[in-house]
Amino acid sequence: MTMSSPYRAESSDQAAMRESTIRAAFNSPFWPFVLATTSIGQEGLDFHPYCHAVVHWNLPSNPVDLEQREGRVHRYKGHAVRKNVAILVRKNGHASMPGANPWAGFFKKAEKHADHTSEIVPYWVFPIDDGAYIERHAPTLPLSREAARLPALRGSLAVYRMVFGQPRQEDLLEHLTRTVPEQDLARISGELYIDLEPRS
Repeated sequence: MTMSSPYRAESSDQAAMRESTIRAAFNSPFWPFVLATTSIGQEGLDFHPYCHAVVHWNLPSNPVDLEQREGRVHRYKGHAVRKNVAILVRKNGHASMPGANPWAGFFKKAEKHADHTSEIVPYWVFPIDDGAYIERHAPTLPLSREAARLPALRGSLAVYRMVFGQPRQEDLLEHLTRTVPEQDLARISGELYIDLEPRS
């Protein structure tokens, strides 16, 4: 006696539509609030509109893949950036802005408070005290191989980003502090500094 399965394999069109629907649902202020994906989700998909945290179930083998994963939530006008802009605007008494798109006004206010004069700040990076930031979580087991690999991978990522002039400050400082004698830190930091901001 044979029985047919109640579940049918998805066609490629159905799978693409399902993926698109899930991504659109996640990129909203409504459920789902957690999205689990394989490494296929580390490239080409943007989850930044309402997410600023990445949990690495396992660590990638190289810093490029780590950067790709975290780049899914670190994008232009990402969630962490908008949260910080909203905090700044609220603190300065501009809780509402006229016009159809209040965010345009919010970012204009943030531009005036930025220390830099480029499109990087406040649109890509806008740190404030006690504000939101891109979160990286790697729940590695104590004494595991991945627990030992994580500091080295973060150091490699800092060096990788430094090659094209955009190191993440906390990663770079941690790497330099761990590998460079304290008396040489200030000198080396000055030698490594590259200002790639466009001139006005």
